[in-house]
Amino acid sequence: MKDNKKDMERLEVLLARNMAQITAKILVLSNKGGVGKSSVAVNIATCLSNREAKVGMLDADIHGPSVAKMLGFEGQKLAASGDGMFLPFKVKPNLTAVSMAMAIENSDAPVIWRGPLKMSVLRQFLAEVEWGRLDYLVIDSPPGTGDEPLSVCQMIKNMTGAIIVTTPQDIALLDSRKCVSFLRQLSVPIIGLLENMSGLTCPHCGKNIAIFKSGGGERAASELKVPFLGKIPFDPGIVEAADNGRPFVEAYPGSKQASLIEGICGLLDEKIRAVAKK
Repeated sequence: MKDNKKDMERLEVLLARNMAQITAKILVLSNKGGVGKSSVAVNIATCLSNREAKVGMLDADIHGPSVAKMLGFEGQKLAASGDGMFLPFKVKPNLTAVSMAMAIENSDAPVIWRGPLKMSVLRQFLAEVEWGRLDYLVIDSPPGTGDEPLSVCQMIKNMTGAIIVTTPQDIALLDSRKCVSFLRQLSVPIIGLLENMSGLTCPHCGKNIAIFKSGGGERAASELKVPFLGKIPFDPGIVEAADNGRPFVEAYPGSKQASLIEGICGLLDEKIRAVAKK
């Protein structure tokens, strides 16, 4: 018991030291799977790093980590530094990342863990990884309001804020309302709500097709009195880029969707800086 207590105290010291070196800690979440949350998180982190900010990305999805695949470092393992800490993978000069995918031997093996084990590994990712000085730490949370997002929000005492990702249909928006309630109960600032998969441009006639309805995210943001960050239309290239290990904003620079993501990222940057100053 004494050793466990000492280890917990050591981790708390390391956690506080690491978080003190990071200006903004951003949680990206949704209460429903399949809304493209991880893709949004990866592209936001990439955009912020392209704006000459130093960015770290933590894949907090223990059971279904996908950030390593999307950022092109699938198969990489956690490397230890000389002082017993772990090193994040260097995706490019201004972007580093850590994923549960780096800690499992076989990518096909399921992680069958209860809450305490998940909390333990998240604490280690936050405390025992040498994140260094960062402008942003972007945390991709699994769907829902369970162990992982709750643990992250409780461990990071001064979370800068959260971004809620939704799609326009009623079921997704109902789940987004639960995310808003979750964050408010934990006193985590809500940076804004982002509507993903907001229509599809027909490649033949150029007409916009509202595959998941339209405008629901903006209405929900208005009803819930949270900022609306904008809409990202669906593009098959986003899926292709993720499968090939490249963020969409770098695989298709100058495209309509990439420009929209970059515009949202600029707005995000302003909002996050404003929140961080408070």
